[in-house]
Amino acid sequence: MLELPPEEYFRFDKTKWNGQSRLLQAVKQSIEKHYSLSDIRADGQVVKINFSDGMKFELLPAFEEQDCFGDFIRTYKYPDSNMGGRWKSANPIAEQQAMSLKNDDLHTRGLLIDTCKHIRSIRDTFFKSYHLSGIVIDAFVYDAIGDWHWMREGETSQYPQGSYEQRLLNHYNTIQRQIPCLSAPGSVAIIDASSSMECLGKVLHKIAD
Repeated sequence: MLELPPEEYFRFDKTKWNGQSRLLQAVKQSIEKHYSLSDIRADGQVVKINFSDGMKFELLPAFEEQDCFGDFIRTYKYPDSNMGGRWKSANPIAEQQAMSLKNDDLHTRGLLIDTCKHIRSIRDTFFKSYHLSGIVIDAFVYDAIGDWHWMREGETSQYPQGSYEQRLLNHYNTIQRQIPCLSAPGSVAIIDASSSMECLGKVLHKIAD
């Protein structure tokens, strides 16, 4: 997350015709001044940076919100340039804590984060022209993973190879028939996943094949 000063929010919020997209483009152009040889793209809600050494980052520009007394409340507005543009709200601290807890040795033993990374890798390798946001990936895997985990020392799996990948695909098939909304880990904020569902399905089919 890239926290920006409040005055930048008001400047882009007043902009007609998708100020959220213009904010992402402004962040992209600022980064390009320092990393002109890297592949930098604005994509829906984030700015993606692909460095020549293989390192990849997603930057989410955000503004900390204030309550009616002017006190900062540790939730953030961030841009969504899809569907004409709008502002969304997130609680990244709660979301990071929830992801870390479920990823620990008592729960998924690292499988949660590894799965999220793998989905991002498949997206970036095979489906670059499609949109699939990072928060949708994290929320989907967090919801779909259930009790699955990397095996402990001496533990053997009772499931045939490919069962976990098929579980993810089955979960996708279930939710895509409903209203395409997910809940963010920890904060339980509602995420509109409609613009990401097509690419998520393609990625999961690729993994399951």
